Formats: sequence, C-alpha cells, structure tokens
Amino acid sequence: MCGIVGVISKSPVNQLIYDALLLLQHRGQDAAGIVTAMGTKFFMHKARGMVRDVFRTRNMRALPGTLGLGQVRYPTAGNAYSEEEAQPFYVNAPFGVVLVHNGNITNAHALKKELFDIDRRHINTESDTEVLINVLAHELEQAARDLPLTHEEIFKAVAAVHRRVKGSYAVIALIAGYGLLAFRDPFGIRPLCLGASETAEGTDWMVASESVTLEGTGHRLVRDVEPGEAVFISLDGQMHTRQCAERPVLNPCVFEFVYLARPDSVIDGISVYHARLNMGETLAQRVINMMPPSEIDVVIPIPESSRPAAMQLAQKLGKPYREGFVKNRYVGRTFIMPGQGVRKKSVRQKLNAIGMEFKGRNVLLVDDSIVRGTTSREIVQMAREAGASKVFMASAAPPVRFPNVYGIDMPTKTELIAHGRTMDETRDYIGCDALIYQDVDAMKRAVHALRPDLKGVEASCFDGHYITGDVSAEDFDAIQTQRASQPQDEEGAERTRLSLQSPSQ
Repeated sequence: MCGIVGVISKSPVNQLIYDALLLLQHRGQDAAGIVTAMGTKFFMHKARGMVRDVFRTRNMRALPGTLGLGQVRYPTAGNAYSEEEAQPFYVNAPFGVVLVHNGNITNAHALKKELFDIDRRHINTESDTEVLINVLAHELEQAARDLPLTHEEIFKAVAAVHRRVKGSYAVIALIAGYGLLAFRDPFGIRPLCLGASETAEGTDWMVASESVTLEGTGHRLVRDVEPGEAVFISLDGQMHTRQCAERPVLNPCVFEFVYLARPDSVIDGISVYHARLNMGETLAQRVINMMPPSEIDVVIPIPESSRPAAMQLAQKLGKPYREGFVKNRYVGRTFIMPGQGVRKKSVRQKLNAIGMEFKGRNVLLVDDSIVRGTTSREIVQMAREAGASKVFMASAAPPVRFPNVYGIDMPTKTELIAHGRTMDETRDYIGCDALIYQDVDAMKRAVHALRPDLKGVEASCFDGHYITGDVSAEDFDAIQTQRASQPQDEEGAERTRLSLQSPSQ
C-alpha cells in the first residue's frame, strides 16, 4: 500500500504535490518523494520519513516546474529500510522516465531475470518498482524505435507492459519532454482516479490514489482510471486515453473499503464510508446470531477506521455507542511499524482508555480487522484494566487467513492470528470473552450493494483466491524468506536526502 499523485499544471506544482501527499499520508509513513520537471530536466527529493519530515523549505525550492509526481511509501516488497528503494524511481533511457507505483508485482523475480538476460537492463535494488520502470522503459524503446514518440506509441508500450507484468499496479510516470502517463492493472486492484481544475490559463490535471486528494487540493473528481486503461496528458494539457488490456475486469481490493482508504474517499464509484456502514449492518446481524445482545452494555470502536461500522452496529443492536479510547495522533500507525516489539509498545503510546466508559460494563469492542492479534490482545487488556466486567471483540472484516501479495503488508501465514487456529483458540489468544468475525460473503455484499454492476472484489487475504492466477507456493516461500532477512529498523536513523542517481549505482 502506497499513495501516489501526479500533476500537470500551468503553474509550479511543488507545493501542490506536497499538499496532496499530506492527504495521502495515511497510505504510507515509511518514506516520501517528489519529482518535478522543467523542460527535459527532472528534480527529485526523497527520503525516509513522513512528508512533513522529509521536505523542508530548501528542498521545496529545489523542485521547480509545472509537472510532477509524488509518493508516500509503505513497503510491501523489497527492503523496508533501504533509502535506495524510496520512490520515485528514475531511468535515463529511453527519453528519461520517472515513476511511482502503488501495488505489488507478483512476477518481479522472473521479470528481473528477463530484463538482465534479454532486455540488457540492470536492476540494482530488490524493489519491484525498479523492475516495473525498466519494463516500461524497454517497451517504450521498442514501441518508438525509429518513430516519433506519440500517445499511440505510448499506449502500445503500456499494452506490452500489461502482457508482461503480473500483480497489482497503479502507476504514474513522467516522460521527459513529453508529459504524464498513468495506468492501472487489468484487474483494477489498486485505486487510481483522475481530477481536473479549471484555471484562466486552461485545465490542470491530477491523478491520485484517492478522490480525497483531488477534493482537498481544489480539483473535481472526473472519474476513476479504468482497469487496464492508460491516460496520457501531454505538456500542453491534451489528454488521451486508451484501453490497453485484452480482458480487463474490475476487482478492487476489498481491504481499501475495510481499512486502507480514508472514509471520505470514493473508490470506483463506491463510497468508502457507506461501505463501512454496510459492514457494520451485516456485522450486527452476525453478533445477533452468535450471542444475546442483552449481554452487551455499550459498543466502543477501536479508533479510527472502525467507527462507521461500530456506529451502524450499535444502532442496529439498539445499544449506546461510546468513544472509549482516545488516540494520540502523533504516533505512527501500528499497522505499518516494523517488528513485533515496536508494534506492542506503540499500542499504549497511541491509545488511552477512558475509564468511566468501561467500569462495570460489558463492552463490545469493534475493530476494522484483526491481522496478527497482538494489538487486539493489548487493547482487550487495556479494557479490562479500565474496569470492564466483560470484553467482547467484533471484527468488521472476516478472519485474515492468507497472506496478501497485491500490495498490503499482510504477514506470512505463521504471523496471522486466524491461520491454523480455531475460533476458540483465537479468542483465548486475544483474551476476550467472545469473538465475532464478519462473514466473507456478507463483507462482499456490503461493497457490491453500492455498485451492483461490480463483477467481484479482490479478497485473497480472506478467501484465499488470488485473482491474477499466477501466485504459487514458491511465491509465499519467497515472501517468508524476504521478511526473515529484513534488517531491523534503527530508531533515530539519519534521514538523508537522496539524489536523483545514487552514488552507489
């Protein structure tokens, strides 16, 4: 999971991209980067850390130009602690291309070998984004050989990328001297939307991961980029679009609606907030089927993305909804922090219980999902320490039983609390008096109800179905090996500016 944005404007874009990345900060806090273009020259600054830490006034002044892109990183492939793998990525031939990517390339290892053996391109990191940009660069070279580079050749190159690359990818790229290119994988797993802003000089365009980014920067949402579609906007603002995939079919990642996206975003025509309300409705029915609602005194959400589901559940059960935890907004999200030790420590740092809401009550805690179980266990203990008589736990998502390979940092099977455990064993580990999960089909219906023409959703971490059809046991072994080999993060590590081309390359 990452957040990406690209802008083509009539005025300088550095501040605009910075503001857009702040609106996408929830999608990644590990690293941030911005590239701008002036003429055929790129200007880049990227480093580990959150947006406000990475960019200072001196950095912003060094990013001139009316064309640019940016990314906030949440690593799901490669080395989570390598500054070399922060995005954007750059290649100087052909044309000069910079690129940001949200998703995960499932056949990156095979492509890396192809690039070296056949395409004569060298990959210097473990990042699948570096693989992707080199595949795109090679296909641009092939499509435009002995021809001027027009949108026709660009779309031909994207079609070739679709044929070679597997997995999930929402991509924004700049081609030096030509314009901005955006495209989405044929399944539309990761989100990407197009926005516009009318100015006296003409139309400014923005492409971003979520609609809230457009609205928060004064752009109107035009539409979502379709699965397999490519959008090319030339330097003079002319937009060209083309369906470049042979058999595109929309299967958005259901976890966007469960947890990842902001509630005020609309993804593929589906309100994230409304989807979470629907999940609360179906979860309430699940609670009613599994335990007498009379045993529940109060419904309390675990901040923040579970709130819509918890509110709807409380209303359906006829129980009071209360805010029982106060969140410290100045601590990084537990979900993306490295290492179990750091993760457990951070729960108490970022949440504090309001004792009067727990004392002497049977409380139903509602979370958006339960992945490893370590956070849930700590929160249940906090509720008991605050005086709760009984603590019940409800998850607005079904049990997470399978790893995710499409751009979410779902751990290996051995790290998933629900994998290989019975419901009673999971409940005992978490330490709650009752544990209620959402039903998989009910979760899918909650999203489908908001867009009846939707063919399906990507829900592999819940149902084990990998829609790209190319995921094998060897892939899971590789993921586990990679995670085991990751170095531990060093708190307070120096965050340095990364130049366009690393001296080590």
